[in-house]
Amino acid sequence: MFISSISEKGAAPALQATMAYTQRRHAVIANNIANWGTPEYKTKQLDPKKFQAALGQALDNAKESKDKKFNLPGTDEFHVDSRGGLKVTPTRDPAENLSFHDGTNMSVERQMADLAENAMMHELSTTILSGYFDGARKAIRGRL
Repeated sequence: MFISSISEKGAAPALQATMAYTQRRHAVIANNIANWGTPEYKTKQLDPKKFQAALGQALDNAKESKDKKFNLPGTDEFHVDSRGGLKVTPTRDPAENLSFHDGTNMSVERQMADLAENAMMHELSTTILSGYFDGARKAIRGRL
């Protein structure tokens, strides 16, 4: 009961969801980069704005609910399955008025920038979650 209250309430579930999302997004971006030279390949995406909006909604709902339980609402790009895992369905990345001679819509520079942004978001959530559990561990041990 005590352990579940630490891991299922507060900031921990939001940080865990963020880490799962950034892992899935990293795979989507890496797949885009791997297909850079493939003719007619259309890039896929997981939109971080949609995830952040759903995350904000889940945090607001948890704050207002009695049990303070975190429930991430699903979108067309992601949902939480029955076992609590994050499932994603990447959407086609809209072409930014770019059309290359081989029929692709990929800007490798844009993909690399997205990869760097995603890596920073993952690193931040990992660092904060590590500090959160480190603080809980110290409190359980009774040491500073």
